[in-house]
Amino acid sequence: MPLKSDGVQQSGCFFLYRRFVVTKENVALMYHAPGKHREFNAFVLDKSYYGPYDETTCIDWTDDSKCFVVGSKDMSTWVFGAERWANLIYYSLGGHKDVIVGCFFEKDSLDLYTVSQDGTLCVWESDTELDGLVLRKTRDRPEDEEEEEEETRTEGEEGEVIRGKVETPKEREKTKNVRYKQISKHFFNKEGDFNNLTAAAFHKPTHILVTGFSSGIFHLHELPEFNLIHSLSISDQRIASVAINCSGDWIGFGCSRMGQLLVWEWQSESYVFKQQGHFNNMASLAYSPDGQYIVTGGDDGKVKVWNTNSGLCFVTFTEHTSSVTNVSFTSSGFVIVSASLDGTVRAFDLHRYRNFRTFTSPRPAQFSSLAVDVSGELVSAGAQDSFEIFLWSMQTGRLLEVLGGHEGPVSSLCFSPVQSVLASASWDRTVRLWDMLDSWQVKETLPLTSDGLSVSYRPDGQELAVATLNGEISFWNPQTATQTGSVSGRHDLETGRKETDKVTAKQTAKGKSFTSLCYSADGESILAGGQSKFVCIYNVKEQMLMKKFEISCNLSFDAMEEFLDRRKMTEFGSLALVDDGAGDGDGVNISLPGVRRGDMSSRHFKPEIRVSSLRFSPTGRSWAATTTEGLLVYSLDSSLVFDPYDLDLDVTPASIRKQLRLQDWVSAIVLAFRLNENALKQEVLETVPHEQIPVVCSSIPDVYVEKVLGFVASCLEKSGHLEFYVTWAQNLLMLHGQKLKNRSGSLFHPQFCHSLVPVICDFNMYNIRYATALFKQRGLKRPAEEDEEDEEEDDQSEETSEASLEDAEIML
Repeated sequence: MPLKSDGVQQSGCFFLYRRFVVTKENVALMYHAPGKHREFNAFVLDKSYYGPYDETTCIDWTDDSKCFVVGSKDMSTWVFGAERWANLIYYSLGGHKDVIVGCFFEKDSLDLYTVSQDGTLCVWESDTELDGLVLRKTRDRPEDEEEEEEETRTEGEEGEVIRGKVETPKEREKTKNVRYKQISKHFFNKEGDFNNLTAAAFHKPTHILVTGFSSGIFHLHELPEFNLIHSLSISDQRIASVAINCSGDWIGFGCSRMGQLLVWEWQSESYVFKQQGHFNNMASLAYSPDGQYIVTGGDDGKVKVWNTNSGLCFVTFTEHTSSVTNVSFTSSGFVIVSASLDGTVRAFDLHRYRNFRTFTSPRPAQFSSLAVDVSGELVSAGAQDSFEIFLWSMQTGRLLEVLGGHEGPVSSLCFSPVQSVLASASWDRTVRLWDMLDSWQVKETLPLTSDGLSVSYRPDGQELAVATLNGEISFWNPQTATQTGSVSGRHDLETGRKETDKVTAKQTAKGKSFTSLCYSADGESILAGGQSKFVCIYNVKEQMLMKKFEISCNLSFDAMEEFLDRRKMTEFGSLALVDDGAGDGDGVNISLPGVRRGDMSSRHFKPEIRVSSLRFSPTGRSWAATTTEGLLVYSLDSSLVFDPYDLDLDVTPASIRKQLRLQDWVSAIVLAFRLNENALKQEVLETVPHEQIPVVCSSIPDVYVEKVLGFVASCLEKSGHLEFYVTWAQNLLMLHGQKLKNRSGSLFHPQFCHSLVPVICDFNMYNIRYATALFKQRGLKRPAEEDEEDEEEDDQSEETSEASLEDAEIML
């Protein structure tokens, strides 16, 4: 049915709102939601609602979006009107003795269900139906009626007080205010079989309530009768969140501590989907040779294999009994090798999904580093307690040799990709090169300025990169054992400030360093990460920082803040040291081993943000990092196209098209490339008249020339307007080519391969000369008696010319 401009339906009084509510601390913020069309600066704050005295925990809307309800930690529930209703401004509900976990409206009604953490369900009945809400009249009021006005605690965006009942006393008698009463109260944990209720979800069409508990149990009840339908335990950990699909058949459960996601079909009692990550920190990762899989090892002792396309884990190995410190693929891609602090190195088969080799040392040792040679025959692991390197045979599983000589823990191992040479970095400030063909003797010893933390070979084996404790990355020639360069990365780490730190972040960074290195697939760049929220990529030849990637902005991690928050500093110390929870918030709950409940020593902490391992994909299109945040994959093949450059509020498609109508071509191009949407950039360039291209190219700012040139190069490959884009490229190169050459050190843009241009031109020139000579020869010799012979020669010559033209197309 048609809608009025104010969103109210003409019959039935059905309201359609484009709004959403976000809660921050104890305030509910209502925003205008964006529509189907893309809007820039779309989220506009409409109202701010004040009611609860503590943090809010849950929200729910009525089916027609007239009202919403908010639950809070102060054990109260607040019902607010989304519009200025005459008979509902706000309503506060009590009745609970613990934190509100869930609050849900009944279908097409103002009736409520509220669930609290102590396992209590309250059923609330309203004396007013949804269609009984009366929209407040907006009109001028006489002065004698101002005393009758009642103010709510709801304020607008700019301090405007949203006032409640503006009707006259006579009108107020006709309008009945909304009232709630509690009609029943139910309890989940009468027997005390489980702990706190931690999550809840309600499916309105089927009246099914799903509740999850901290013991891993979940219940299904039918409301309002509170009939138990189903009860099951999915784990022994706290259920953090619950969701129900539209049909009500599937229920999703999330366990934050276990990193677990389950989708359960309760009618058939079967799992639809199961995924679990590492429930402790990830320590290392490795790419398969084809880049299709990633293997990760964690502090929980698990080895997991992930599909890079789907992002799902398809196999988990749990044979290790302690933290996995390093993992690696063999060159075949079907065998995974992992080292652990439990004193074993294990090999797993990806065909049968089993552990087929277990390598151990003569004396128990904690393995902290691992490397597998190119052939996949030699497996080496370094010990952090005995300072030795152990070598095993993959085929026989026998220990071949124990390499001694380091005077500190062996922190990193790496085999040369082209020679049978093993590089080992140690805390004794040396890197040793071991020759595997010459009785495993030390070939070279590279002295370092500080403790060695990580070592990596370039893909061609002609260079070695070493990260040390003083924050430097040094580059070495492994053939001559000479240092070719170094990068000081201490200032690039930009470590954050811990909550308990009393020194600046700059002073804290003096003790930080890179703990993981990885060369790019082409060997021109190197990735470095460590005790920081940044991953740095350096150009090896220029020895300079190219880009920094911020892996997280999550303030629930420590060492994220750059400045000291003096509001948390008291005369007794930092408030961060006060244990104000039991792990239900942002912290991680740590309890004594073997204790599940009633642990008086339970405490929580904020893990520090850091990068433990980095790897570049063999395809060169992506790289991955294991961090405190999880496994992060950065790729060039992302489907996201919206990556704005220097974006402001006035940079919108409407303003760009306005510049096009005004024929201000240069401004339109600049705005389009700041917005950086491919469709819009193509529209702007193709709107420019052909004769105006030289003038426009001369006026484009230097900052945008390379961006425009790169986009033109990409359009040349797929657009049908070949001559048009060639004209763009020609004018850009003629006017700005020298500046680009001076800036980048090479001629023009990398998309234009200048070295092949003369070759292609010469090849085309010779083809044209050949075709011209052939035409002249065919035109001079035309006797009637040699027609048949000429036809045969013509056929042969045409085949030859077609072949040459095909070769020319291949070259192009």
